[in-house]
Amino acid sequence: MTASVTVAVHTGAAVEEYVYQERATCDVGRSAECGIRIADRHRGVSRRHCRLDIDPPRLRVRDLGSSYGTHVNGVRLGRLTEQPLVHGDEIGIGDVRLRVAVEEGPDEVEAGREDRAAPGPTGVPGYELIRELGRGSQGIVHLARHVDTGDLVALKQVLATGTVDENARFAFRREFESIRALHHPNIVEFRGGGDRQNAFFFACEYCRGGDLERLAARHGGTVPVAEALSVVRQVLAALGYAHQAALPGARRPDGAATAARGLVHRDVKPANILLAGTGSDARPLVKLADFGLAKAFEHAGLSGHTRTGALAGTIPFTARPQLVGYKYAGPEVDVWATAACLYWMLTGATPRDFPPNKDPIAVALREPVVRIKDRDPSIPAPLAEVIDEALADSPRITIRTADELAEALRDVV
Repeated sequence: MTASVTVAVHTGAAVEEYVYQERATCDVGRSAECGIRIADRHRGVSRRHCRLDIDPPRLRVRDLGSSYGTHVNGVRLGRLTEQPLVHGDEIGIGDVRLRVAVEEGPDEVEAGREDRAAPGPTGVPGYELIRELGRGSQGIVHLARHVDTGDLVALKQVLATGTVDENARFAFRREFESIRALHHPNIVEFRGGGDRQNAFFFACEYCRGGDLERLAARHGGTVPVAEALSVVRQVLAALGYAHQAALPGARRPDGAATAARGLVHRDVKPANILLAGTGSDARPLVKLADFGLAKAFEHAGLSGHTRTGALAGTIPFTARPQLVGYKYAGPEVDVWATAACLYWMLTGATPRDFPPNKDPIAVALREPVVRIKDRDPSIPAPLAEVIDEALADSPRITIRTADELAEALRDVV
């Protein structure tokens, strides 16, 4: 029996099946060039909505920057994010459903036994899982309840690839102490964390308002200028604090503690900017999530698991210097990413165009940022000038601190 992948496309009462038994890449959308063509009457489907990367019995789906999003089992992927699929998964694009069926050949069944023997993220001692909030390349997030206190938390679980040795655990725990030391009203509070076998988990405060993608969706795709600026000012306040915060120092061989200061996020993007309610001005109260996790995994020697997958979803919000010298990325890359989030909120587009037929890393390294008034001429000129300056990243980032960008935005509108 040959391994195969079947994609059943459900458009109302009609069902059309596509069977793949060999390696293939297939775009899905309303364009005539798509391998799976959706009729033009389905207006919630973009011309190139998502891409299926198929290597039977394995397959992945990647969002291509669609306006209405690509959903897997009801959970929306981030823009340009990809996710592996398994038998029984359902992809939602507008009002169209793509249902996946996988048949494995005998060789794949035998080869897959070892992988299936290793459990994915499951329950964590001390927490009761309530429902899944989202998933991506870095792990799965559940709404959970602490068994002893009854507090609701967002519980993120990450399964590292391969065996995690004690040196890696020690490095991770040390870095995690720095993350827990951050206390700011605009930073998601870590309530606890730990590791067992090759899995790591983090309990954070639960933000009921969702992320920036949900905020933009409530406004029809773009966020009004005043509200977008309110969001960004709060993000910059969080970054300004974290980039200068006193952190627990490492121990020298003689037992003395060394001073440490400042933590870089390295993954500022709409999915990591959460809404925890409303502030005193009736605008959203913003919380920056996942602070320092990318660095924590890198220092533990686990960046091969997290960084590669994370970049698939974050390249549009990643400055060139971070792609070229990831290990040396400083506070300025967070500032650039924040400006990119502001650009995205105001226009519904990322600063660079990412054609579906081009390598996104190559695009980020070679193509210029599109000036924001070319996206939307109605953007106020003073604001446009600041955003364009903040997104200059070749050969270096122009605006390098959170305070600089906050000051530049203070009187633009």
